Amino acid sequence: MVFQRFLRPLLVAATLFASVAATAQVTRIVVPFNAGGATDSYVRAIADEMTKRGIQTIVDNKPGASGMIAADAVARAKPDGLTLFMGSNSTLANNVVLFEKMSYDPFKAFTPVSHIGYQPSILIARADAPFKDLKEYVAYAKAHPGKINRASVGAGNITNLAGVMLDKAAGISTTHVPYTGDPLAIQALLSDQVDVYVGSLTLAMPHTQSGKLRVLGVFDDKRLEQMPQVPSLKEAGYNLDAYAWYCLVAPTGTPAATVDKLNKTINEILASKDFAAKAMQQGVVRRGGSPQDLGRFIRAEYDKWAPLITELGLARKF
Repeated sequence: MVFQRFLRPLLVAATLFASVAATAQVTRIVVPFNAGGATDSYVRAIADEMTKRGIQTIVDNKPGASGMIAADAVARAKPDGLTLFMGSNSTLANNVVLFEKMSYDPFKAFTPVSHIGYQPSILIARADAPFKDLKEYVAYAKAHPGKINRASVGAGNITNLAGVMLDKAAGISTTHVPYTGDPLAIQALLSDQVDVYVGSLTLAMPHTQSGKLRVLGVFDDKRLEQMPQVPSLKEAGYNLDAYAWYCLVAPTGTPAATVDKLNKTINEILASKDFAAKAMQQGVVRRGGSPQDLGRFIRAEYDKWAPLITELGLARKF
């Protein structure tokens, strides 16, 4: 009897704990890239901060099919705010033009939550290239049409589209050399197989710091904090911007109050000094804003890149 008297409170406590655990809500951010990459790490940092602020959050990686596997999974999820998708240029804008068939409509399947950041594209050259800055690059390309080999990670990727956009604006011609990933394109630069590459800061920074690669310009309207010595293309006279951007969206039908709560939390995270330091280390420029801001931005990105993709003959190619 004595044993039972002591045991009963323990059983009640265990039952209550199990009940609370069973009803605990976990928010899941579905990322369309493999775990361990720069973008994945950035999203995980946001997830950690969301958890600290009372929204228990995990990251679920679902790579493949140009991000459409992950996007489709979220589009079909219950619109309760517990499943979010990390959207980007390809999944929410460019894929609409590139692919013949998609299992989801990015303009109808999702409710914008918040921008989270972007990485301006940068024009990177091998250290021994016969041009030291953007002005010399354009002059050399004009004097040697088609001689400059320009790497990318795919014809419809921003790494190629930004390069094509600069070619058109500067009146030059370069030879496109596609690779299957950023590491291979960077390695091609390091081994002198190509002359330039339009990529992101994250992978290039160690090699630019060691002097093996040189950054000629930033596809943005301002200089990067991490590379204040490198001019923006706008400074050089080209009103061009091109970047890989990242945002969070939820399935359509997610309650507005839930979206607003998530948006407020994410913007608080982005504004914090501790998170700002993490973002800078990862080469990401923080960008928040309202759900409405994000919705307008996604549509503007589609309107910006769709005509160029079509002009290049890439529309409905996949």
